[in-house]
Amino acid sequence: MAPEEDAGTELLLQSFERRFLAARALRSFPWQSLEAKLRDSSDSELLRDILQKPSGGSVTLSESTAIISHGTTGLVTWDAALYLAEWAIENPAAFTDRTVLELGSGAGLTGLAICKMCRPRAYIFSDCHSRVLEQLRGNVLLNGLSLEADITANLDSPRVTVAQLDWDVTTVHQLSAFQPDVVIAADVLYCPEAIMSLVGVLRRLAACREHQRAPEVYVAFTVRNPDTCQLFTTELGRAGITWEAEPRHDQKLFPYEEHLEMAILNLTM
Repeated sequence: MAPEEDAGTELLLQSFERRFLAARALRSFPWQSLEAKLRDSSDSELLRDILQKPSGGSVTLSESTAIISHGTTGLVTWDAALYLAEWAIENPAAFTDRTVLELGSGAGLTGLAICKMCRPRAYIFSDCHSRVLEQLRGNVLLNGLSLEADITANLDSPRVTVAQLDWDVTTVHQLSAFQPDVVIAADVLYCPEAIMSLVGVLRRLAACREHQRAPEVYVAFTVRNPDTCQLFTTELGRAGITWEAEPRHDQKLFPYEEHLEMAILNLTM
């Protein structure tokens, strides 16, 4: 096979792996090219290569097929969660041997990727919706991780907790029990009310560690409405929280819409 044909086959495999094997839509997949290569006797090993994918670590996830289900958007994986997971895998030192609190975990993909690839000491998934929490617990177990109360837990795995956390009513006392070194959140800036609630819980988290170093905070989001992003940074300033944008990362592990503008802010509380 000519070098250019080798390169084309590899790109086809990568596209198939990133979309089909991640259970993502394949509307834009070049089916005619795949069919032609499968019919070509010189590509007799192509199907075997496809079936052997994925070659690296994997996360198994149960999620809804609907954007809104059971009155919540937290049962599906949003693009910024994938983007944050890629950034974490590229920057494992930010999580290794540390306690991580995720705000608004949703389906749990970001946290599961961090637990499997970044070796945190403990990981706390959190959300407020009962159906989301139920799905989170199932996804944790589906990936071979044990919840903290499990006496048969693997000591080589992080201590995993699924916590109900309502940003509007949680107290400093309740948050202090988590004692996180790192706090993350992805795609939670979807409306002004959520932004105000998020900034409020961040202020309370900072107050938890008055005599200790405040946790590092990373918030990932898709830039859908510039006004929404501006409101978030404005409210951060009012709360005395500074921020800087993380550089765009090079990892391309998950199939999200790459034309979307996504960002990760590193907050200093």
